[in-house]
Parts: sequence; structure tokens; C-alpha cells
Amino acid sequence: MPVKPKRPCSKPGCRNLTEGRYCEDHAHLAEMSRKERHKRYDEQQRDKKAAAFYRSVEWERAREQALIRDHGLCQDCLLDQRITPAVPVDHIIPIRIRWDLRLTLSNLRSLCNWHHAIKTAADKRKYGGCYALKPTHINPQRKGDSE
Repeated sequence: MPVKPKRPCSKPGCRNLTEGRYCEDHAHLAEMSRKERHKRYDEQQRDKKAAAFYRSVEWERAREQALIRDHGLCQDCLLDQRITPAVPVDHIIPIRIRWDLRLTLSNLRSLCNWHHAIKTAADKRKYGGCYALKPTHINPQRKGDSE
């Protein structure tokens, strides 16, 4: 079997050839960049409150109830008359938008991985990015409030 040709190191300006991303002189940069990416993700994007919630007993119970209610099948696939096992249970209104609905069974839906990815992408378009602004639900105006 032919050997894969070596390519230039990913470090700008380095002319060394390597089989991986970086040459031996710059291999430490791969580990540094990985740590930096994880550090930035942890600081800027990871929602620690949501992560703790998804590890909770309450979530496991609610998730199991939704799967039982939906017979373990993807609800979107059923609309297309297909039978597909559900893996994730999705919040119809994301918890970053409405935290108070996180355990409400009517806000949970069983989906296959494919439909869950589509739903997550739609949520990102609708609410923006990783819901970075974390908007809250809009309170209706009370009588007598002027615009």
C-alpha cells in the first residue's frame, strides 16, 4: 500500500514536512490549541446550569416519561409515516429561553438524531447562535400601559 505523502507543518512559516498536522518542533502547538479551544468553550459557551440540569435525576425522569408517552419513537418521523427510534428528548421551547418549562412534559418531544439536529439548527436561527442573548419570554402589556 502506498505511503501517504508528507505535507508542510501547519505552523505559519515552518517548512518542515510532517505526516500529522505539526512537525516535531511544533507538536506542542496542537495540544495548546486544543486546550485553548476547550478553555474558550468552557468560558464563553458552556451553560453550566444547563449541563448540571441534564445530569440531574429530575431530567432523567422527565426524559423517560416523554419516551414512554411517545413509545420511544421519533415524533417527526411519525408525521412522515416512518418508524424511527427516538434517542434524544428535545425541549420544544429551549431551556435557555424558558427555564421554567424544563420539566414540563408538554414541552418535551422524542426525536431521532437527524430531526434533533434539524430542530437545534432551527432554534439557533430563531433565537440566535447558542441562544447567547438568552431572551426571556415577553410579558403581555397590562391594561393602561402606553406604547
